[in-house]
Amino acid sequence: MKKYNVAIVGATGLVGRTFLKVLKERNFPIENLYLYASKRSAGKIVEFGGKNYTVIELKDENIREDIHIALFSAGGGISLEFAPKFRDRGAVVVDNSSAWRMEKDIPLVVPEANPEALDGHKGIIANCNCSTIQVIPVLKVLQDKYGLKRVVFSTYQAVAGSGQKGIDDLEANLRGEPSKGYPHQIAFNLIPHIDVFLDNGYTKEEMKMVQETRKILNLPDLRVTATCVRVPVRMGHAVSINVELEKHFDLKDVIKAFEEKEGVIVRDDVSENIYPMPIEAAGTDEIYVGRIRRDESVESGLNLWVVADNIRKGAATNTIQIAETLIKKGVI
Repeated sequence: MKKYNVAIVGATGLVGRTFLKVLKERNFPIENLYLYASKRSAGKIVEFGGKNYTVIELKDENIREDIHIALFSAGGGISLEFAPKFRDRGAVVVDNSSAWRMEKDIPLVVPEANPEALDGHKGIIANCNCSTIQVIPVLKVLQDKYGLKRVVFSTYQAVAGSGQKGIDDLEANLRGEPSKGYPHQIAFNLIPHIDVFLDNGYTKEEMKMVQETRKILNLPDLRVTATCVRVPVRMGHAVSINVELEKHFDLKDVIKAFEEKEGVIVRDDVSENIYPMPIEAAGTDEIYVGRIRRDESVESGLNLWVVADNIRKGAATNTIQIAETLIKKGVI
């Protein structure tokens, strides 16, 4: 098997550390590994696969010419500056920030839904928002079988979605200390405010879900709306999805289609109190769907509850699955 030189940009952050864990678990074919981070983290020693690696400061002169794949999770500003530089030195960049997602010529990919978008890529590929990632495979099943008419998202997003600082705020609140990153206490509370507010009254997070869903599913006119809420859960996002379908459906057929979808696990037996929960999804790479029921208020309406680990499937794992798909397709 061919092996690849892999770089991780943002290697010491929460997602960067998860990149390493997932790469090891999935036995990704690595020849050489280069770990990049800020000047503050440069020189740190990171263990991977029984070897110690020294973190490299991210600056122009340290970008190597032999990198095949660069996995980025260092924020939008860093991605805008450095992703083109890695690409111009021969690497294919898979970026976890929002910097490139809505660029027309940049593929935005969830491998279970639109792997064909990788064909003809130009060296930079975008990984989508964590909440969007976990709903797309489920919506793709419905799109292919019944067509999508309207989608309403209500999210319940864990503090890990804010990175380490979100986890730190929750733990500080539990000790009776104030939040430093969130505008309010998150412990024992809900904050309907993720990212900045826009002129239309929605948050940037909410509009990401709207725009990314349309792009990935190639449905530019799909009616989509979202409300995104931060909840006092450490790891694992949950999304309530209300969908209006174009065609009539049989509920048993819907459930069967979800059961057959790669990467999706149905957890739906309310008689036994079985439904997806973040505490069970944490540490896994699958997308869990349950509370599957007809919306009796509209024709061809469906309600779903979808849960996934937002740092793994919602970030690191999906990024690595994109890299694996590039290799499988021979477009790297």
